[in-house]
Amino acid sequence: MFLSILQRRNAPLLQAAAQFHRRGEIPANTFVIDLDAVERNARTIAAEASRLGLRPFAMTKQIGRNPDASRAIHRGGITEAVGVDLECAVAAATGGLATGHLGHLVQIPRHRAAEAAALHPRYWTVFSEQKAREAGAAALAQGRVQDVLLRVVAPGDRFYTGHEGGFTADRIVEHARVVDALPGVRVAGVTTFPATLVDGESGEAQTTPNLQTLAAAKRALQSAGFDDVQMNAPGTTSTVTLERLAEAGATQVEPGHGLTGTTPLHARIDLPEDPAIAYVTEVSHVWDDRAYVFGGGLYVDPVHGIPATSALIVRDGDDPATVTARPVEMPAPEAIDYYARIPLDGRADAAEGDTVVFGFRPQVFVSRGLTAGIRGLSTGTPRVEGIWASNGAAPLQATVQTARRVEEQNA
Repeated sequence: MFLSILQRRNAPLLQAAAQFHRRGEIPANTFVIDLDAVERNARTIAAEASRLGLRPFAMTKQIGRNPDASRAIHRGGITEAVGVDLECAVAAATGGLATGHLGHLVQIPRHRAAEAAALHPRYWTVFSEQKAREAGAAALAQGRVQDVLLRVVAPGDRFYTGHEGGFTADRIVEHARVVDALPGVRVAGVTTFPATLVDGESGEAQTTPNLQTLAAAKRALQSAGFDDVQMNAPGTTSTVTLERLAEAGATQVEPGHGLTGTTPLHARIDLPEDPAIAYVTEVSHVWDDRAYVFGGGLYVDPVHGIPATSALIVRDGDDPATVTARPVEMPAPEAIDYYARIPLDGRADAAEGDTVVFGFRPQVFVSRGLTAGIRGLSTGTPRVEGIWASNGAAPLQATVQTARRVEEQNA
């Protein structure tokens, strides 16, 4: 989906990814992130958010919670993260992003509330009175009162399967008063997901019924006397969607794929954010007129179904910006992605160890893919900042460097 866009708009990332892989500095099954582009994208989004009076929280799960990317986001002016779960918030904090929001989409487990409170989150989303009690007790143990956001739902709202839950919109004031009276919490506002989606047919960003539900809940709470009511409105966040959210009353937005230029909207039109992520792997073996390439990170986000996928086989001397993409036979969604297959159609132009580069919309945190941030592409001096596991918490750079030294000693 994004491979041709990378070739056109960020060829240096593809060239560096292939070069570092051929040198052995980046292993197969690695998502390579252009940290300079991520910083630029963060700065662009932060500036537009500031103009509109919005507070942005960065979502880092899509890029494997890479700490080097978190630092780039921070340099770009977005200083707080949203943790899709507790692990996400911890990993983002490792990269220097304060916890702006947690508990949404994934609630905090009962016996981990103290860990969550230790991060001093600015906002903590709760789906129920019981979860609010747990948040309040954990905050009080630290001598704090926790601002909470209520997940609000109404008939006709749109949720992905398994994302359902929250407080009913028609009783939001009643719910808020009950929660606000609990020890250790203060009701600070409301949230939902998704507030914006890209329509599969038109390709345009459209608000969902959830956004209207959210705006109505905010107005109801204001009329009931709640002060400074926050309206958290995540989903398909790019600079071009922020104004519509602000006009609806949103106060918080949560760019994720916007930081790497990989929202569905970016796949259709050129937006201010640059494409900033590619997946590099290599040919494992050739069998039955197919090149088998190592997987591990081949989870393509099926936000609009399962798209056709292509890749570049990059051999010594090739420029990835001009190599012709080839169709890929991806692993079935129900299979473990040990390998993908590239049909060779009788051509003997792929060999074991050849570099293979993909460009697709990732969700690294659900995969076995590694991540590697590259800094210096904008100045022509690229270097690998580090190599990390898909949860962002286990650096593997030392292991890779040790293996390379052993290889050089045995050469």
